[in-house]
Amino acid sequence: MDNSPNPRGIQSIEVGGQLLTALVHHGRPLALKDLAAAADMAAAKAHPYLVSFIKIGLVEQDAGKYGLGPLALQLGLISMQQYDPVRLATPRIEALAQEIGHTVAIAVWGNRGPTIVRVAEAPSPVHISMRHGTVMSLRGTASGRLFMAHLPTATTAAADTEPGRPISAHSLAAIRKAGLASAQDGVVMGVSALAAPVFDDQGRIVLSLTAIGPSGNFNLATDGPIAVALRRAGAALSQQLGWRADAATDAA
Repeated sequence: MDNSPNPRGIQSIEVGGQLLTALVHHGRPLALKDLAAAADMAAAKAHPYLVSFIKIGLVEQDAGKYGLGPLALQLGLISMQQYDPVRLATPRIEALAQEIGHTVAIAVWGNRGPTIVRVAEAPSPVHISMRHGTVMSLRGTASGRLFMAHLPTATTAAADTEPGRPISAHSLAAIRKAGLASAQDGVVMGVSALAAPVFDDQGRIVLSLTAIGPSGNFNLATDGPIAVALRRAGAALSQQLGWRADAATDAA
């Protein structure tokens, strides 16, 4: 077993992997010339790799175009089955809390609404009840508003205990467009939050990454450092779960 910082690999596999990466990135079959260009190599160099990939089922050819094959599909399905979103997100919130200097929590949709399942405390933690199992206000918190924006109304209605606190369809659309939900002094005065979604391979929200801090020094700007860090982490986790931003845009 090679424990060196930069273990030696097999260069030809790494080169061939560029073709598979290009197919994943584009998400559709490509002609040889286009696929080779996307992988930054000559078509004559790409072709032998594709022949070998076809033989083992990683690639298939149809109507002169190359796409991912049945083995690639099986590997993807098995990989997604092994991925637990909360397990993947847990180390990220620890790093996020240190990066942005605020508490970061993972919330999932539970029987009674948005439920905290993990908390990473900031160097100066917020004095608010954020224990595992805490159910968040649907309309008064960033996590709740995020789930309202991304889940069907029939799903969220059962957990809506604050119908007197209106949220317009326009506001929910703005949350989806921004990729973030926010709350300032929503449930507890002096506490603000931003929440970013994590999606699965079907584009369904599976959890919220929520940053929480004192309103006096919490940057709620959608282009601020907290927002940028949350979006980046949410997008990275979503991609690990099979979500593709271009596919989501096409669907929309």
